[in-house]
Amino acid sequence: MKTIHTDKAPAAVGPYSQAVICGNTVYTSGQIAIDPQTNTVHAEGIEAQTEQVMQNLGAVLKAAGSSFANAVKTTCFLADMNDFAAFNEIYGKYFTSLPARSCVAVRTLPKGVLVEVEVIAEI
Repeated sequence: MKTIHTDKAPAAVGPYSQAVICGNTVYTSGQIAIDPQTNTVHAEGIEAQTEQVMQNLGAVLKAAGSSFANAVKTTCFLADMNDFAAFNEIYGKYFTSLPARSCVAVRTLPKGVLVEVEVIAEI
């Protein structure tokens, strides 16, 4: 198993890695809308936060030698399922290979963000 870290995505805020590689598969930790430059929540609104999450995921996937095109499965967490349509619109621009997906509403997310996404991808 290999641990992945990139400065182009937020550092882990606890005892975990941004991602790990096991065999030919990368497992990302959930990414939230933290701007890695300022280490603060990027912006208000589901659209802006989803864009930041995708930028963070893209950086982690790239550091692992993978990409959105290699995604096999995603798990998406929304603080409000009323944001589903707006989230889905942005999500679809990045995950054009149509990986399997779960999307659930949760009571709260770290740092009060609106969205978190994790990815399993081939390398």
